[in-house]
Amino acid sequence: MAQGPKRAGRAERIARRMAKPVFDPCPPGQLGGAYKPLTKAELDRIFDTALLLLDNLGLGAVPGRLRADLLAVGARDNGAGRILLPPPLVQDAIDRAAKTFVLHGRDPARSIEVGGNRVHFGTGGAAVQTLDLDSRIYRPATLKDLHDFTRLQDTLTNVSWYTRCCVATDVSDIFDMDVNTVYALLRNTTKPVATSFTLAAHVAPIVEMLDIASGGAGQFAKRPFLKAHISPIISPLAFGEDAVDVVYACIRHNIPISCITAAQAGATAPATLAGFLAQSLAETLASLVMVHAIQPGFPMVFSNWPLVVDLRTGAFAGGSGETALLNAASAQLSNWLGLPSGVACSMTDAKAIDAQYGMEKGLTSLAAALAGGNLIYESSGMTASLLGASFEAFVLDDEMHSNTYRILRGIEVSEENLGYEAIMDAVFGDGHFLGGAHTHAAMERDYFYPALADRQEPRSWAESGAHDAWDRAHAQVRAVLRDHQPEYLTKEQDDAIKARFNILYSPT
Repeated sequence: MAQGPKRAGRAERIARRMAKPVFDPCPPGQLGGAYKPLTKAELDRIFDTALLLLDNLGLGAVPGRLRADLLAVGARDNGAGRILLPPPLVQDAIDRAAKTFVLHGRDPARSIEVGGNRVHFGTGGAAVQTLDLDSRIYRPATLKDLHDFTRLQDTLTNVSWYTRCCVATDVSDIFDMDVNTVYALLRNTTKPVATSFTLAAHVAPIVEMLDIASGGAGQFAKRPFLKAHISPIISPLAFGEDAVDVVYACIRHNIPISCITAAQAGATAPATLAGFLAQSLAETLASLVMVHAIQPGFPMVFSNWPLVVDLRTGAFAGGSGETALLNAASAQLSNWLGLPSGVACSMTDAKAIDAQYGMEKGLTSLAAALAGGNLIYESSGMTASLLGASFEAFVLDDEMHSNTYRILRGIEVSEENLGYEAIMDAVFGDGHFLGGAHTHAAMERDYFYPALADRQEPRSWAESGAHDAWDRAHAQVRAVLRDHQPEYLTKEQDDAIKARFNILYSPT
């Protein structure tokens, strides 16, 4: 009988520890920028080389409409099929670029501000395979997968914005694919979202769908909650006409854009890391000058994504140390120029949820975050060198991002936190800090408690089923897909969209 109250008190303490803290110790949007792989002199040399490339080599394959717009703002035609971008023009584009802007969510509480040193993890990619929940083997990705991935991530705090992570390979028509991709986003989440448009002609009709979800014609443009991922540069240093046309269409409809440069070291860019950074920076600056020539200051994420291949085999090496270093340097360069930065990190070449997966994801994501990448793409759910997407990876990555945000938050040094009085009390009191007010306050404020990572001692772990991370993540995914059935479109909106477009899949 004497031990009853003691056991009850312990149960209450355990319950408090398991509950979500009143103060979230690691919310998205923490500040990065402490890791600076490049010195000021190195930043200057890379930037100067990029300017030299744009001024002397310029860009090839410039579409006629863009050529005219570039010449009108100060570009030069070298007479040999290339358009040169003089340093004053490039600097003017940098100076007048949008330095920060809001990525709206349909739910305003889920909007995020992009720029400065604020770090947000999100998604990206166009995986053609899904790691199947039942067989744990890859199979072609489907439209149903896209809906399921979207509603899964809708429950994950650290996916700050959502871009389709897989391609619906069971949809053959490219217009239907673009339409059904956007429908999956509208149906299953109210976060900021992003997509790609195969052709410029697809933009206007899809904006009609976005207007329906926004409450009427012209409403989406007033508060755009979708951005476009576009790759207008074909490395090395040439424009791609279809992508440039999409840029024009998106700007016309007030769709914010991520202009993505995705050169590959040793293949479409120099193998040396410094040379790669110079060319990749020049190409992303060319995208910025393009946007500047069309509409100065239009919201653009400066998405300079260094990609690495294994030079022995040609295989993609998304989880490599070089990828971590190059993307961190890219974030540093972009932030140094004052531009909203986008990098691609937290990638892995692993196919299974295994030690390679954890090592590569943790290494690359932390480097990009510490360097201050504003939007870190490909950082949730992607596996198999971006060829695959995994449901279990989504929830595991979300927990990893919480730890990363906790690292970025750093150490708050204050009179209270230094704990002089608490140390005195412990030394002259019970001889420990367990149960003290100072400790209780720190538990709620300073520590993140994972739901998936296992901290049991070995015997308890074995007795509870000896589950690994894949098992625990799998169980969470099953629970979410069973219970989270969002309907973010009203019946009237859903009916209007289905009357206008060929919607091929709709969750019941």
